[in-house]
Amino acid sequence: MHKVIDEKTGLNPDLCNYDGTLMQGFGGRRNGGSNFRYDSWRVPMNMTLDYEWSGADAEWQQQYGERIQNFFYSQGINNFVDQYRIDGSLPEDDEILRAGDYEPKLRHSIGLVATTAAASVMCSHDKRKDFVDALWNAKHEPFDDGYFDAYYDGLLRLFAFMHLSGHYRVIAPNEHYPERHNISQLNKNNVHSCTQILMLFQK
Repeated sequence: MHKVIDEKTGLNPDLCNYDGTLMQGFGGRRNGGSNFRYDSWRVPMNMTLDYEWSGADAEWQQQYGERIQNFFYSQGINNFVDQYRIDGSLPEDDEILRAGDYEPKLRHSIGLVATTAAASVMCSHDKRKDFVDALWNAKHEPFDDGYFDAYYDGLLRLFAFMHLSGHYRVIAPNEHYPERHNISQLNKNNVHSCTQILMLFQK
């Protein structure tokens, strides 16, 4: 992640090679998987989860969280769009991916509103509250052209609320029914690996 995330914007490409270099020409579209697009949205939230459950790279993750929030804040917290080049410039028409069967279009998508809000967990600057407020006040409803994504946008919104509420919990497996633990309890028991814990998607 250190290699592939832009040092100024905090944006990451949809896809990259294993060594962190950009993939060229993927999918037959200009810039292929090298732009910040739908799959890219998950990175701020995935980074948040690692920060909460592991914290092994906490200092860099905190810097990353503030960097990507600073970029989207500069674009207008209620106006930023859902696709960019990783340098922060807007993609041209032949770079924009369509959503479903709808015409290619840049949107202010609630899925990205959600993941940038979740990143507030990693941040200490004042802007973090603005991102949380933006998610809380956002409406998950169809766009003017009728496009509506209940699945991807909806799940990212749900997961963001779980992060921000403090209820994205983990449980430690044992021979009986596992008891619920918060992360501080898990750390005391030296449970740090994702192979040792199960996600608990409820309170």
